[in-house]
Amino acid sequence: MHQQKQTLRRQFIQQRQALAPEVWQMHSDRICDLLANCPQFIEARTILAYQSCRQEPNLNSLFKATDKQWGLPRCVGKDLLWHHWQPSEPLVTGEYGILEPSAELSVLAASNIDLILVPAVAIDFNNYRLGYGGGYYDRLRADPDWRKIPTIGIIFDFAYVESLPIEPWDLPLNAVCTELGLSSWVTQLSC
Repeated sequence: MHQQKQTLRRQFIQQRQALAPEVWQMHSDRICDLLANCPQFIEARTILAYQSCRQEPNLNSLFKATDKQWGLPRCVGKDLLWHHWQPSEPLVTGEYGILEPSAELSVLAASNIDLILVPAVAIDFNNYRLGYGGGYYDRLRADPDWRKIPTIGIIFDFAYVESLPIEPWDLPLNAVCTELGLSSWVTQLSC
């Protein structure tokens, strides 16, 4: 299964990186518009997001929502540490070449989070995510305090597929947003 996932990752990342810059930005802006009008986004006060890398959907236009508090991840060992961040604050290049908030910014606890916007390589129609293979989001969502926070997977529509290989520890997301729409909201049982 590991080899199958690696092959799928390569294919989807290559397809994403082949998008013309203007198409990538247009699709990213459409995703941001859909999210901005989503009830779960509107009601959320503190939202965890990400900085686009390898031509993931760009969420920068969402960060202009001045009534929101934002959190961005920083890779620390095998975990994600979430820091309070505002768009006016500079970012630094982290261990994997991803822009991250400064380690000096305050850390956010799960109890303060209303919504998580989750990057992915691909997501299937059952809301299972194919990530980059580091397990950061799997470990985060395995923690009962984090598992109960609503999640929306963010991808381009070509990476929203019928099925993906899944592992026993994989947890489905609550919803998926592509440039073509937002999937129906799924409520998972808390474990």
